[in-house]
Amino acid sequence: MAAVSSHPIAGVTPSEVVTPASAGEVADVLRSTTGTVVPVGAGTKTGWAAPPTSCDLLLRTTELNRIVEHVPGDLVVVAEAGVPLETLQARLAEHNQMLALDPPEPGATLGGIVGANASGPRRLRYGTVRDLLIGVTVVLADGTTARSGGKVVKNVAGYDLGKLYTGAHGALGVLVSTTWRLHPLPAAAGTVTVPVADAAEAGRLASLLVRSTLTPTAVELRWDGGAGELVVLFESIPASVDAQSAAAVELLGPGERGTEPPPWFGERPTGGVVLRLAYEPHALPRVLAALPAEASGTASAGTGVAYMAVPADTDLAALRAAIASYDGSAVVLDRPADADIDHWGPVPDSFGLMTRVKDQFDPGRRLSPGRLLGGL
Repeated sequence: MAAVSSHPIAGVTPSEVVTPASAGEVADVLRSTTGTVVPVGAGTKTGWAAPPTSCDLLLRTTELNRIVEHVPGDLVVVAEAGVPLETLQARLAEHNQMLALDPPEPGATLGGIVGANASGPRRLRYGTVRDLLIGVTVVLADGTTARSGGKVVKNVAGYDLGKLYTGAHGALGVLVSTTWRLHPLPAAAGTVTVPVADAAEAGRLASLLVRSTLTPTAVELRWDGGAGELVVLFESIPASVDAQSAAAVELLGPGERGTEPPPWFGERPTGGVVLRLAYEPHALPRVLAALPAEASGTASAGTGVAYMAVPADTDLAALRAAIASYDGSAVVLDRPADADIDHWGPVPDSFGLMTRVKDQFDPGRRLSPGRLLGGL
């Protein structure tokens, strides 16, 4: 197990950094320390949770980097938490398969993707981490190793730790291994790009697609200054892609057909305060209208998720209140270093349950302290 130089985590500098290379070494670390521990992968999404209240030990999982088992006939792969997504995809492509997750952060590891619940445009067709993760191995705060799920797509034995650890940012334990459901690589792809004049037009076009019989892989809206463009991605056999692209043009109006998404497709915005917005999909035009005029970013028009950069002086409390009636939330993913911003927003009614879960898995509150909603 290597000890490396310290790097700040969400602005907090750890006292020590370690990179264990096995689940056993992770367990040894947690058993041998009484201080606070913050687990991370490659560190590509450390801003997606609130800064830790303390970090005695930063535990990087990047040395847990083995692809343990790939069963092409079962469309299942087992890989350690530190495996970069790009590395796994390259290995799977040799067998004409893929893990149908496409978060854009370069170098992101499987464990970090699970911990941050990161996904990309293809969530519309394939779902998110919770839909594709079928098994996990974790090391709990006391050094105990726990497993859930298995190497089959349907597994109902025991608790579903995979769903619990998704989006937990290392606050419930250290994820050391993951098991995933895979999909075949599509044979062909095609896009239809349509200009969008305003928020109302964005909502109208998205509604037309949702109510149609078309089966797009993704429907992404690029938004900048109150207007933008909508890109519909189809992935299937060539004949289906061609027929659906033609039908989309007929449905949506004049549009430009292509063979691959534009460069901005799936990218996260930068600058100012970057937000992840979640809301009921039908409320897309209302959410766009509630944003500051300078807002820019992308929205997955069929799933109710958007990533938007807004000015640093944006009134987040007012924005959150404006979208609350659509089950809306606005979580800070990035911000200026000197900005004092409420990361998560209002505490929900379920906070009591969240507190009990945290205390069950980490009674000493040593893991990623303060990173979750409400300071958990």
